[in-house]
Amino acid sequence: MTGGPAVPAPTRAELRAHLVRTMIAGGVATPRQNNLLHFRRMANGLPYYQFGLELDPAWTERTVLAMMVERCGVDPDPMHLYGDDTIDPDLTIDALEAMGDRVGLAARRRENVVLATGHPANLTPLYQALARALAGRGCRVLTPSGGWTYQAIAYGPTELRRLVYAPGGVAMLEDDGGRTQHTHDPDAMQEMLAALAPRTRAFDTGAGVESARESSDWPDLAIADHGWAGAAGQAGIDTVGFADCNDPALFAGAAEGKIDVVVPLDDGIYPQHYAPLTAFLLARAGLG
Repeated sequence: MTGGPAVPAPTRAELRAHLVRTMIAGGVATPRQNNLLHFRRMANGLPYYQFGLELDPAWTERTVLAMMVERCGVDPDPMHLYGDDTIDPDLTIDALEAMGDRVGLAARRRENVVLATGHPANLTPLYQALARALAGRGCRVLTPSGGWTYQAIAYGPTELRRLVYAPGGVAMLEDDGGRTQHTHDPDAMQEMLAALAPRTRAFDTGAGVESARESSDWPDLAIADHGWAGAAGQAGIDTVGFADCNDPALFAGAAEGKIDVVVPLDDGIYPQHYAPLTAFLLARAGLG
């Protein structure tokens, strides 16, 4: 899989029209009842819906809805229980600009970066374009723990998942048959960060053994979604990413100061529809 914007960077007005036309934002196909269910489960502290974040237990279904109205643009009517929901395209573009500013800073600083997605079928080309652009400016795209496996628990029996990297260094999961898999889990990012954590090295100064923490591999920036982003933000890494309107945890993490930027969008659209968004993001970052 390789990817990148095949279109010139659109203007804000052009991008807004594209987002609404393709249902990346505006009226989206995400069911309202699914959103409200996820809001409730996140507020109730279910780990699968918290994406590896340790969130304030004071969240309630009502305060999550209010937060999602503010940060994502879902319908504010608490009596809207069924049908489709909304994402405010202006909030999407505002967040893309903020993400582009942070990605551009990473490029100028030549930072260490990790990129990961729980939506490999849809978002991989977007992440690959970012990885390629950052690597081209001297950033290190980190790829630790390739091949690491764990038993994932979601809706049924446990299933093996393997950490793999798409060309360019984008982390994702595949099953035992080599098929890439959707995931909310934070486990793989937690493993990646454990592998990258600074180690203690002992040395003899002649006056006694001392130790020092050393590592040049800790990420300065994570670009991710789902549990990949949650785990990175929880670890204190600058984190920017994408989230659908049924993924309240990352927006709550941003409200609590653990996630730097969350771009609200429908994350299940055809990959080619994200190309104008990708071009806009790269141009904002100075990487177009």
